[in-house]
Amino acid sequence: MSDLTRPKLIGFDLDYTLWPFWVDTHVDPPFHKDWKGQVLDVHNKKIKYYAEVPEVLKWLHKEGYILAAVSRTGEIKGANQLLELLDWDKYFTYKEIYPGCKISHFNRIKTKSGAEFSEMLFFDDEHRNKRDLDTIGVHTVIVDDGITKKLVRQGLEEFCKH
Repeated sequence: MSDLTRPKLIGFDLDYTLWPFWVDTHVDPPFHKDWKGQVLDVHNKKIKYYAEVPEVLKWLHKEGYILAAVSRTGEIKGANQLLELLDWDKYFTYKEIYPGCKISHFNRIKTKSGAEFSEMLFFDDEHRNKRDLDTIGVHTVIVDDGITKKLVRQGLEEFCKH
């Protein structure tokens, strides 16, 4: 993939994109690791994530993509804590995690990264976010059942064609 057809930045929503829950309603922070290294919430409920996420993040990072975590959750501290405990923090150059419109999140990423909206690829489960981001030119792929390597490859192929 040449630099002209390769996104400068790939963003990921968190809830129902990297993990199968809303961090502000389905789990209860603070989070911690048990002696086995499993991440648990305050009630010792195991935190699950979509199976291919660690592999996908590692692969994209290794390929030299700049990654961003972009979420409109109100549970800012808990979302950041999960990224840290799951050892995914190291993959994200940018984190925009707070309530509000995704356009605000991407405006900040554009300012910090220098990447144009047209050079960004984003994965999210919510159609309203895609509609918003379409207006500014961020290529958004809808995630139906969590991030997979196949979906990311399809997203990269679509990005090349747009």
